[in-house]
Amino acid sequence: MSDKYDVIVIGGGPGGYVAAIRAAQLGLSTICVDNNIGKDGKPALGGTCLNVGCIPSKALLDSSKNYAHMQHDYKNHGISFDNARIDIKTMISRKDKIVKQFTGGIAGLFKANKIKAAHATGTLIGNNQVKLTKGDVTKVIEGNNIIIASGSMPFSIPNVEIDNQLILDNEGALNIEDIPTKLGIIGAGVIGLEMASVWGRLGSEIVIFEAMDSLLAAADKDIAKLAGREFKKQKMDIRLKTFVKSAQIKDGKVEVIYEKDGEQTSEIFDKLLVAVGRKANTDNLLENSSGVELTERGQIKVNELCQTTAENVWAIGDAVVGPMLAHKASEEGIAVAERIAGQHGHIDFNTVPWVIYTEPEMAWVGKTEQQLQDEGIDYNVGTFPFVAIGRAVAMNQPQGMVKLLADKETDTLLGAHIIGANASELIAECVVTMEFQGCAEDLARIVHAHPTLSEAVHEAALNVDKRAIHKVN
Repeated sequence: MSDKYDVIVIGGGPGGYVAAIRAAQLGLSTICVDNNIGKDGKPALGGTCLNVGCIPSKALLDSSKNYAHMQHDYKNHGISFDNARIDIKTMISRKDKIVKQFTGGIAGLFKANKIKAAHATGTLIGNNQVKLTKGDVTKVIEGNNIIIASGSMPFSIPNVEIDNQLILDNEGALNIEDIPTKLGIIGAGVIGLEMASVWGRLGSEIVIFEAMDSLLAAADKDIAKLAGREFKKQKMDIRLKTFVKSAQIKDGKVEVIYEKDGEQTSEIFDKLLVAVGRKANTDNLLENSSGVELTERGQIKVNELCQTTAENVWAIGDAVVGPMLAHKASEEGIAVAERIAGQHGHIDFNTVPWVIYTEPEMAWVGKTEQQLQDEGIDYNVGTFPFVAIGRAVAMNQPQGMVKLLADKETDTLLGAHIIGANASELIAECVVTMEFQGCAEDLARIVHAHPTLSEAVHEAALNVDKRAIHKVN
């Protein structure tokens, strides 16, 4: 195959591999450059999301949830177990098999779409050229268009050195082979809370250090409040306004020095997870001659069409501004491929949903109540609790609520916020409503099957106009 392509994609994660497939579907000769190595030591497409993020974490969340329900919840259904046990090595092995299945699936899609995969480090050197480096071997290829989808990498913090044995990043947290008696977590974000859920369900004592003065600042305040209440019931010790100063390994344990209210204290943990967020991965990515500029935060500077400051060079996903979400990266990749092909690729960043896969799950789209207040937008609120939904109670998962925000004058849906069972799935109809500039009235008039969890969305929409049927308005 020629060393010149219509499209060169740097990065094989959910942004890059999806962009490559869409470009190939549109008849563009495409190569995807990716340097990721899987747990088995072989090249593995899929990026952080598939290899050490979204997919493996959900596998562990599901395993740990089943175990926890066996121990605590199934007795309410009349189902009992004697001495329920979990084999951690089997759980980890199942997770690894799922990851390998899907990384292999991407490789199969590349083959079917005639996409060339180059296992190497890609560096943009300018003039539409990318240098491929693998060990001591380098090669230069040329593309009419280049899509940078280099993803992100974990932030580090001073005086806390990750070894992925006792002091872990998100990848290390997915490969713990023995249940820690006491697990410390720095950061109460998505990764921290989800890993707290996994290992807390399996029996670990969980302590989370969070520097901010509120839990889940990005979420709607009512959702965050309910989440905090549920996490407390699950015996997560979440310490707000607490700053970790250092962590040192001593006698096979981790000593954490932290500060709260001006006082420093030490505490011993079996393992410590560092989950303080992620940053754009631009290491060894750009030579000075590339013409691609970075923002003050180290992200690749792009316009509203994902075009960088270099001609015919595009950037998507975690490498650019916006939420670090796999589905956002994928949709950007599709939009850019279509723009390259002369079509009108589009993505509405106002309707990108967020999900946290704790139990109960949290999902939201659009504006929070705080944002509407700050922006001076008049709005109406409709809420409905899952405890009044027959299906939720029958499932023994009555925790949570649906909260909808609609423009006071036009009734246009401005935001939807859900905490409860299957929130990750329920948010979709709210996204569709917002994509079509729909109103709370539209959701209220749609017939929802009974009994379903989605009836909570229906009732919340009715409640926007204070006419919910199964709630005192």
